[in-house]
Amino acid sequence: MTLNAAELRVLGALIEKGITTPEYYPLSLNALVNACNQKSSRDPVMELSEADVRTALFEMEQLGLVRVLSDARVSKFEQLAYGKLSLGRPEIAVLGLLFLRGPQTPAELRARAERMYTFDDTTGVTAILDRLAGREEPLVVQLARLPGARESRWMHLLSGAVENAAATSERGAVSAAEETVLQDRLAELERLVKSLEERVEALEQARG
Repeated sequence: MTLNAAELRVLGALIEKGITTPEYYPLSLNALVNACNQKSSRDPVMELSEADVRTALFEMEQLGLVRVLSDARVSKFEQLAYGKLSLGRPEIAVLGLLFLRGPQTPAELRARAERMYTFDDTTGVTAILDRLAGREEPLVVQLARLPGARESRWMHLLSGAVENAAATSERGAVSAAEETVLQDRLAELERLVKSLEERVEALEQARG
C-alpha cells in the first residue's frame, strides 16, 4: 500500500481530528480541507484544494482506509486505519503524527502525541515504533542519526520504501568516518573547556 502526499495528509488529519475533536467527527469536506491546510502542527504546510482532497478520499476509499457517511445535508468522512492496518490507539497516534509532521524522534513524538495518546515515557514510544517496524510488512523505519543529534528520527513507510540515501535525510547524514572525526573534535573541545575552567578557578583562588 503506497499513498501520495495528499492522501497521507488527509488520512493524518482524519486520525488527528477523530481523536482530538470527536464532537466534530466524522468531518465534512470543508472541515477536512481546513484540517489538511492548518498552519500549525503540519510539516510541510500544504494548500490542498477541495478537488485534491476529494481525489485523495476516493483513492483511499478504494483501499478501505476511508468511509463516506452520507445524510440529507452533507457527506462526512472517517478513517478506517484502525481495522485496515490492525492498529491500536498508541500505534495510530504515532502514525498520525508521522503522516502530519514527517520524520520525528521518539521524544518529539511523545511530546506531540499528548492530545491523542499519553505515553508515560520515551521508552513507551520507542516500543511502539519497534512494534510497527517489526511487522511482517513494516509501517515505520528508523533513519540514520543526523550529525549532532542525540536521537534517531523515525519515518513511516506508507509512501513507499525508504532508500538508504533518503533514509539519511535530505540534510544528509555523516559517514562513520566523518562522525568519528566530529566526536574527536567534540572531545577536544570538552578538554579545552575543562582546561580553561581550571585556569579560571586557579586565578580566582590566587586573587582570594
